[in-house]
Amino acid sequence: MIEALVSGKLHGQPAQKISKTGKPFVVAKVRAHAGEADVFVNVIAFSPAACKALLALGEGDAVALAGSLTPKAWTDREGTARPALDLVASQVLTAYHVTRRRKALEPKPHDQTPPQQASEHDALDDGGPLDF
Repeated sequence: MIEALVSGKLHGQPAQKISKTGKPFVVAKVRAHAGEADVFVNVIAFSPAACKALLALGEGDAVALAGSLTPKAWTDREGTARPALDLVASQVLTAYHVTRRRKALEPKPHDQTPPQQASEHDALDDGGPLDF
């Protein structure tokens, strides 16, 4: 088993399916650029977070996936062997996640309420006695 991080664009729409035991999972296909050619990565996700993230995307959306990778090969109509990869995705990162995280890290504007009157005690004074 190879742990991998694969990025590319969705080829087709992700689809939710139900296993024989009744558990939902999502399948998708990602086209990843590898050197001078593209490689198709067959993706399957079981975790609810990864499934939800994949289902929120559409064909052509950029995505990065982390998980267990298995290399394979398939033969096209002309008889040429082509590489393929199967990925069990445990984590999914999209441009939408990046935007949300950036917004969460942005500094909040300062509160524009008028300053309160100064009290007798310093703001750090809890009013308790000093122990020396």
